[in-house]
Amino acid sequence: MANGKGPRIAVIGGGTGTFTVLTSLKDYAQDITAVVNMVDDGGSTGVLRDELGVLPAGDVRQSLVALSNESEELRELFNYRFPKGSFAGGHSFGNLFISALEKVTGSMSEAVRVAGDVLAIRGKVIPATTENIRLMLETSDGRIIRGEDKIGEGPANDPLFVKGEFHRMWLEPHAKLNPEAKKALLTADLIVIAPGKLYSSILPSLLLEGMGETLRNAKGKKIYVCNLMTRPNQTAGFTVQDFASEVERYAGGPFLDYVIYNTARPTKQLLDKYALEGEREPVEFDTAGLRDQHYAAIGEPLISRTAVKRNPNDTMLSRTLIRHDSDKIARLIMRIYFS
Repeated sequence: MANGKGPRIAVIGGGTGTFTVLTSLKDYAQDITAVVNMVDDGGSTGVLRDELGVLPAGDVRQSLVALSNESEELRELFNYRFPKGSFAGGHSFGNLFISALEKVTGSMSEAVRVAGDVLAIRGKVIPATTENIRLMLETSDGRIIRGEDKIGEGPANDPLFVKGEFHRMWLEPHAKLNPEAKKALLTADLIVIAPGKLYSSILPSLLLEGMGETLRNAKGKKIYVCNLMTRPNQTAGFTVQDFASEVERYAGGPFLDYVIYNTARPTKQLLDKYALEGEREPVEFDTAGLRDQHYAAIGEPLISRTAVKRNPNDTMLSRTLIRHDSDKIARLIMRIYFS
């Protein structure tokens, strides 16, 4: 399909969920654009933001690698993380490379373009905004939390988000949707909102001025790929419908045409591993309730049955993961396109 006959696709997100969606979907697209979350301030990305004054590179790097047609060795190089104690301890090579390019070119957009050329990417990676922003949260008990990393992880046994209780998120400073991203969304045949940390990776891009209006005005089919698992500090007890409702609420109103969700159960072995780490539960779904929504909800078995371990020198990603099957997601999205 990547011969000029497929759809124009725009994918909104950041992190490993977006990486999974992009990896196979690029093979079906005439043109594909990743519109990337720009509030990341944890880990290597956070250090580089604070020390160099650059924009966040981590989610951009993952999208570039997902769209790359270069050798496996070069893709692995961009994801290589230097071990602690070294001169670049804790940093990934790709984060350093993109941050250095931003300093040299004076522009994150130009840095991403050059890095895309190096990785021979199929399509484009566009920052959702080029403004230096931080994610802010007011919790239901009145606490003010600053920064994606603190909001995304949250204090142990102290959830910052509680289902059904008030909370408020915003960006500081106020920021607008990147015009390049707006153009990609308005001209796309398919707009896909990828899975990921709901409140810290997916919804921040929807807070940008102009994003909600753009999504409602876009003529392409709009698809949300729901998460496989809940997170204790963000989405404990959330159903598929709850996830979709929050996506639309933060976009300022209904806009989704389709919601894709998983119907398969992870293996007991994987669930036990997650439970030992005090982590997540499978996202449940109410088939009857989903039938009453304005969007079409499509449930299929979407869990990858291949045990995957991320880079062993990256302790954040070294365990076996419950993840989406990239090929199944791409094929389902293409069925929607042709429907």
